Amino acid sequence: MALYLSPCRSAVRYNSGEVRLLLRFSVIGLLGSVMNPELWVPAVTTIAIVAIVAGSSYRLLKMWLQRSGRLSIPEADQQEIRDRLGQLQQAVDAIAIEVERLSEGQRFTTKLLAESVTGIAPIPAKQRS
Repeated sequence: MALYLSPCRSAVRYNSGEVRLLLRFSVIGLLGSVMNPELWVPAVTTIAIVAIVAGSSYRLLKMWLQRSGRLSIPEADQQEIRDRLGQLQQAVDAIAIEVERLSEGQRFTTKLLAESVTGIAPIPAKQRS
């Protein structure tokens, strides 16, 4: 259905029988019926929303279809990942051993300090006033 704008200077009778003065331009279809000017904004808004949703859906679908082909990781990259994970595991083990050594040293120092100080005065209780 082709639409074109035609200048109007007279009153128009709609299919519903309503008579109105036309604005400067009116939309006329092939059958010669005139579109109500109050419906222009909703019609254009609907067309814009449909175009945006269709374009977005097309782009998302295209991205999803392209992504499905790239799910597998090449074997060379997998081997590199395995090597790095092995190095990380060795580093964590070394850190755990050092932390254990530090905690043993702390326990030993605390034990020596506790044994060397035998004559500590007790902390006095709060005096009642």
